[in-house]
Amino acid sequence: MMSLRSTTFLLAGFLLSLIGLQAHACSMYKVTVNGKTMVGCNHDTWLITPRIWFETTGYGAGFTGARLDGANGFAPQSGMNVHGLAFSRLSSATPENQAAPNKKQVVNPTLYLKDILHRCKTVDEVKNYVDQYDHSFFSEDVFIYVDRSGRYLVVEPYTTTLGQEAKYVLANFCPSQVSDFSSIKQPRYVNGSSFLKNKIDTSLSFCTALSDTMHVCRKKIGDGTLITSIWDLKAGKTNLFFYHDYSHTVQFDLKTELAKGDHILDMTSLFPPNKEFKALADFKTPITSEAVDLFLRGCFCLFFFSAIFFGIGYFINRKSTKYAYIKLLLFPLSLLLMYYSLVLATEVNIFYFPAPYKDYKPSMVTVASYIPFLLLIILIPMLQLNRKIIVERVWGWFPKLMLTLNSLTYIALIFLFMYWGLYDVFS
Repeated sequence: MMSLRSTTFLLAGFLLSLIGLQAHACSMYKVTVNGKTMVGCNHDTWLITPRIWFETTGYGAGFTGARLDGANGFAPQSGMNVHGLAFSRLSSATPENQAAPNKKQVVNPTLYLKDILHRCKTVDEVKNYVDQYDHSFFSEDVFIYVDRSGRYLVVEPYTTTLGQEAKYVLANFCPSQVSDFSSIKQPRYVNGSSFLKNKIDTSLSFCTALSDTMHVCRKKIGDGTLITSIWDLKAGKTNLFFYHDYSHTVQFDLKTELAKGDHILDMTSLFPPNKEFKALADFKTPITSEAVDLFLRGCFCLFFFSAIFFGIGYFINRKSTKYAYIKLLLFPLSLLLMYYSLVLATEVNIFYFPAPYKDYKPSMVTVASYIPFLLLIILIPMLQLNRKIIVERVWGWFPKLMLTLNSLTYIALIFLFMYWGLYDVFS
């Protein structure tokens, strides 16, 4: 017979398959005039650990990013090497296709992405490099590489496309899947394309204004563009802007930084205090608070056990136990809350987008966004029934303990839902 632990892992895996992937909305552009190319990258995310770092391995390179990938260090979101090869990474829903088993497999994505800048000088070399690999590993990502000549390579999970337009804008979509780019409605893309429609320049002031035009600042908690990097491929310099504040910039010369050896810098220490960023950093979610993450994990375990305990208890003792129908009610309710605990622990978008949250693609996550309202509706009747069962002493001590523990957890969850703004449907 399958153990309880094995059953838990299998159930969690099934539920995870129903949860949509996180999508970090990013954007980029490149402009080339008279042999000078500038690449601008907006890293739009709620992560609160922005970094810039420099690596001397192979062709020395500088990278920006905010997601720590364990022992591999921070995952690169954009970067440039000493030969003026730059790249940017953008999340995107990508079409389903067959993998390429005969190609090399991407084992370590962070090292793989950094190795490209450490090994390649031009977009042609990048194409030769990435075409060796089964790039379907990055099933939710689109990459763009730009070299000093102004030529660029768009790398999608199943295609690679070279281009050489003087100006190019990309956001969260697969270019190969778009027949009419005027149909793209993403504001960051529309704003960037409109800005470049009748003008083009490679000055820092022009690129700063363009990056500003394409930046994101969501209303709920103010999160959006965490890092803006503007890479000068000819001069080998980058200008950084922090948390969509375009009045302050810090410039780095790549050769100067590489001469210092490998090193990493916390971007929050490079800029003046930012009130909006402090509000984001103080906002407690499973990704920013171990206590919240642990609580949600505890909720998952509690509701998993409760679904089994009350479900079995109802069918065994329904004829001899008063208020047995409550156990029948607790069975599906516990399953719903178990699923939603897992959603909250994994689908971080929910905490930053308006309520009720709508996933960027059809999924059960959108439907689950109404569970907090269901819990709010049944809380008072459930507490009243909990009190009756305790006062009348009609259940054994353990069922009463489990019911009371569930009721207290409901209250705690509702307070958290209020804190996270999951009831703010009219905001």
